[in-house]
Amino acid sequence: MPLLQADCASCFALCCVALPFARSTDFAVDKPAGTPCANLRQDFRCGIHTKLRDKGFQGCTVFDCFGAGQQVSQVTFEGRDWRTHPGTSREMFDVFPVMRQLHELLFYLAEALTLPGARPVHAELRRALAETEELTRADAATLAATDVGTRRAAVNTLLLKTSDLVRAAVPGRKKNHRGADLMGARLSGANLRGATLRGAYLIAADLSRADLRSADLIGADFRDANLSGADLTGSIFLTQAQLNAARGDAATRIPPTLTRPSHWS
Repeated sequence: MPLLQADCASCFALCCVALPFARSTDFAVDKPAGTPCANLRQDFRCGIHTKLRDKGFQGCTVFDCFGAGQQVSQVTFEGRDWRTHPGTSREMFDVFPVMRQLHELLFYLAEALTLPGARPVHAELRRALAETEELTRADAATLAATDVGTRRAAVNTLLLKTSDLVRAAVPGRKKNHRGADLMGARLSGANLRGATLRGAYLIAADLSRADLRSADLIGADFRDANLSGADLTGSIFLTQAQLNAARGDAATRIPPTLTRPSHWS
């Protein structure tokens, strides 16, 4: 869905203003929420966009709003930016994180509807997609008052059913690493086909040449994980942000709907 792909040209740099970040390996400086990043230009473009990693802003290259930025900028606030209409800024910055979560849910629901194995729950998925999509078109006050946690929980139930149905088609016993601490784990060449790695901590893990086909990867933390030569084709709920956070190479196989990160070797 093009709606769920970030279009920075149609956004008022909301991720560069609304969200906070702390000095770390991902960000070179501290920045409170609601304060424009020092690298943000007057035209809402990043002044160091092509040098973000070199300048210590790796976190910016990983972040993905799932298209929430342009939705808030062009639909919720009808093209009124926070610079020329400063009275909108606080409400706009409050709404953006809510919209991002809703668009993330849309991303997962849309993917689930493409999976033949999940056909038994397609009707429920379509209803959830329609309800969530309708909410993204609501006014700012409605969005700000939305209980996103409750909506996420309801959608997650459907996504779990989707995962179980799809992975059931994979022969053999599937590994369950849901929420596991696998930071720095040596999983080179591991057979993780059809496994669940939902919410697993895979920071700096060695997954080179691992078989991750049909694995449920929703929420898995791939920061600095080595995916060189790994096979992620057919994996479930993998996002661009997860790929951007990892390390890979020309031999890494990824789903056709995602893009090979430019910093991969």
